[in-house]
Amino acid sequence: MTTTESSDTTTTPTHSRIGRAAALGASPLDYCVLSGHSCPEPRDGFLIHPADDRQLAAYRALRRENFVVEQGLFSGSDADDVDDDPRTVVLVARAPDGAVLGGVRLAPATAEDLGWWTGSRLVVDCRRRTRGVGQALVRAACAYAESNNVLRFEATVQTRYAEMFTQLGWIGLGATEVGGVPHAWMRWPINRIERLAQATKAMLGPLLNEFGDHPTMLGGNGFRGDDGAPVPGSDLVAACDSILSSMVERDPEWAGWCSALVNINDLSAMGAEPVGLLDAVTAPTRSQLTRILRGLAHASRTWGVPVLGGHTQIGPAALSVTALGRTGRPVPGGGGRAGDQLRLTADLGGDWRPGYRGSQWDSSSHRSGAELRLMGRFVADTAPAAAKDVSMAGIAGTAGMLAEASGTGVELDLARIPRPAKAGLADWITCFPGFAMLTADRPGAVTTDPGPATSAVCGVLISTPGVRLRWPDGTTTTAVPGAVTGMGPS
Repeated sequence: MTTTESSDTTTTPTHSRIGRAAALGASPLDYCVLSGHSCPEPRDGFLIHPADDRQLAAYRALRRENFVVEQGLFSGSDADDVDDDPRTVVLVARAPDGAVLGGVRLAPATAEDLGWWTGSRLVVDCRRRTRGVGQALVRAACAYAESNNVLRFEATVQTRYAEMFTQLGWIGLGATEVGGVPHAWMRWPINRIERLAQATKAMLGPLLNEFGDHPTMLGGNGFRGDDGAPVPGSDLVAACDSILSSMVERDPEWAGWCSALVNINDLSAMGAEPVGLLDAVTAPTRSQLTRILRGLAHASRTWGVPVLGGHTQIGPAALSVTALGRTGRPVPGGGGRAGDQLRLTADLGGDWRPGYRGSQWDSSSHRSGAELRLMGRFVADTAPAAAKDVSMAGIAGTAGMLAEASGTGVELDLARIPRPAKAGLADWITCFPGFAMLTADRPGAVTTDPGPATSAVCGVLISTPGVRLRWPDGTTTTAVPGAVTGMGPS
């Protein structure tokens, strides 16, 4: 097998979740993988963990014995460039006496790690009682991949063992050959982006259908479900967002700041100039109320947008803000067409918010008001066909929302997505990125100065619904198979 990648740095006993799953999943096909020998039930169990230098040497000796001496897949040595890659991770299964029972290696498939990893050199020592080790190593590799920013995880597996991988949930992609021996190219399905879309946006369509189809309901025709709602008979745009109560309790000042940030972003995505905010805030203590309002007041001063009024009270933590803006030409979220280029304009400055690594990027709190306002003008000055600010669904999910509202799908070119050096791609396209706008327009359309933000074309709207990811080898994978919200075209 050339397969997968590994798990975290803690050891994994066989009575853990992975070990239990391996035991329950044991089947007649669970042989000493790649050698073909069936092995008796282990008496004392085993641990799976990343290898140290001594265990790595034992793993490589097992590989040579199996792949070079016994099977003749390689001549002289099975070592290759993957062994020399410092990013390569080797997981080993270790017996209670410390002996290495087997192992598997995992590594990025590209020079720049875009979240595409492959697994390879899965081997088990069949001189010992190692039944279950092969499956457990495969499961551990899959778990490692899912918890370490991998979005595409593949392996080549000897054809005679493809059925075992299929039983473990792998998907066959086609036939290939290694060392003159038939292999199957297989993929472990990772649905991180789809899960996020389902958790944050999938319920919107069914829920909001309760409002009916009045011409001005939910933004009105052409703006249904947009970031802001044009107010009928005026040039006003209104936006409203709430902050999760857990965040209000955990980080009150940051919650106050973000309550302004997300609403001003909503107005910016519509091309509107913010004119004022209204807040509704509840907290169990005066101290917590003070901290929430301090964060909101700081944001108000920084952007130069006044808090016009609102409501404040003691009670369970809750925070929502409504923002009002003005524009004579609101930009819809669903104005794109198949063939339009998708552009990401994002502030890559800053860092992960302490306590929210991998989920919230703080690009705004260190910026001046002038810088924030300049970035906020990007959509208004560029006037694209469609625009949305990146929300809780992340870059990938929000791209799917823009496409759905436009009656299209979207294909993201992962290698062209601007991202901070400190953020892995999988985290970056699924986090809340601070300031980030997705815009769609015809190829070659002129854009304006994004200020301190970085702007690049990174995708295209396509006729097939859903969100697809394009990889450097030209392969496309499906991240979201259909609509993100269920609201349909705007």
